Amino acid sequence: MRFQLICLYLLLPLLSWAQFGSISGKVSQSGSKTPVARASVFLSNSSFGTVSSDNGIYTLNNVRPGQYTLVVTAIGYEDYTKTLLVGHEPLTLDIELKQQSIQLREVVISTATKADWRRNYEQFKEEFIGTDKNAKDCEVINPDVLNFTTHKSKKVLEAYADEFLVVENRALGYRVKFLVKDFKSDHISGIISYSGQRLFEELPGKASQKKKWQIKRDEAYYGSAMHFYRSLYKNKLDEDGFEIYQLRRTLNPNRPPEEVIQKHLDKLRAESNSRSYNLIIDTVRYWTDMQNLSRFYMQDISTVKYLPEEILRKTETPGIYAITFPNCLYVIYTKKREETYFKDVYRPLTMPNYETTILSFLSKEPVAFFDMNGIIVADGPLYEGTWSKSRLSTLLPVDYVPAAEQGGAKQAALPAAIQ
Repeated sequence: MRFQLICLYLLLPLLSWAQFGSISGKVSQSGSKTPVARASVFLSNSSFGTVSSDNGIYTLNNVRPGQYTLVVTAIGYEDYTKTLLVGHEPLTLDIELKQQSIQLREVVISTATKADWRRNYEQFKEEFIGTDKNAKDCEVINPDVLNFTTHKSKKVLEAYADEFLVVENRALGYRVKFLVKDFKSDHISGIISYSGQRLFEELPGKASQKKKWQIKRDEAYYGSAMHFYRSLYKNKLDEDGFEIYQLRRTLNPNRPPEEVIQKHLDKLRAESNSRSYNLIIDTVRYWTDMQNLSRFYMQDISTVKYLPEEILRKTETPGIYAITFPNCLYVIYTKKREETYFKDVYRPLTMPNYETTILSFLSKEPVAFFDMNGIIVADGPLYEGTWSKSRLSTLLPVDYVPAAEQGGAKQAALPAAIQ
C-alpha cells in the first residue's frame, strides 16, 4: 500500500499536466464596457472556437496544452489577437474590442479583367490549397472575397481578404475558415509565404465517413513537420521513423542567379514573337539548360545521425522548445516513399527513396521555436523537399491527435514531454 501511495504522489504532478486547459472571459466594447454578443472567439490554427453570448461571455474547454494565438473578431470592431500558453490551469481573459475606424484602402486603377482575376485565382488555388489528391476534394465556398495584386516583372502574386475565406476539405472532413492577410508567391525565389488566422470546424458525416476521414488525417499527420517536432522533444525519433543528419552543400558557381535566368528567358519569349524562333533557338536552349542546373554542388550528408539533444534546446518558457543547427538539417522519414522529384534535394545513391526534407534558415540567427503541439511559433525555417509540398489540402489543426494516441494514450503522451 505504501509503495502504491508513493507512486500516486509521484504521478500527481504528471497527471495534472496531462489535464486539458480552458479559457474563458467576457468580450466587451473598449471604453463603454458594453458586452459584445456573437463575437467569434477562437484559437488560430486549431479546432477550438465559439461565439460570445448575449452578455459577452465565452468559454473554450478541453484545450490541449501548448502555445496558441487567441483571436476575437466581430463586425464593426478591430480584430483582437493575443499569444497564450495554455497549461492545466484555467485561464481567465476579459477582452475589450476597439471600434473599427473607417479606413479607405488606397485606390488603385486597374485594367485587370475577369480573365486576369480567374487566372490569378487558379494560381492561388494551386499554391494555397495544393494539387494532390486531397486538393481535388477541397472547395472554396466564397472565392469572391479574395483580392489579387500582381507584379509581372518580379513574377510575384499577392492575395488578401478582408473576411474569412471558407474552404471545405472533404478529404479530411474539415471546414477551414482562413483570414488571409498577406499571401505571396515569388516564382523567382520559389518561395510561397502567407500568414493569417484560421479555424477548423468538423464537417458533419456518418460514422463510416468519419472513419475514412480519420484514416486520411493520419496519413497527412505521419511524416509531417508536426509529427517530427513532437517526436523530437519526446525523444522518439527512431521509434517514429525519423533520421536527422547534417547536410553540407555549396552554391553551384556555374548556375547564374534565378532572376538573371528568368530575365533572359522572358526577353527571349518576347523576341520570339517578332523574330524567327530558329534564330534564337540556341540561346533559348542555353538559358533553359542553365535553369535546369541544380543550385548546389558538392553536396554530402554526415555519416552519423544527429541525436535530439544535439539540436534541441529548452527555453525559459515552459512547453516551448528551440531547434538550432549549423548549415542545413537533413530529415528522413523512413516509413514513406517520396513520390515527387525535387531537383535540388540531394539523395545519396545508397539511400532508398524515403520522404526527405531539408531545413535551412533565411535569417542570420539559426534557431526556430516550437511548442508541445509540434507547431513553429517563431522564426520558422525554410523547407525544401517533402514538407514544402504541404498545403491547406493536408493541413491539420494544431490540437490534432492521431487515432493510435487518442483516449488514454492521448493524455499519457503529454507528461513525458514536460519532463
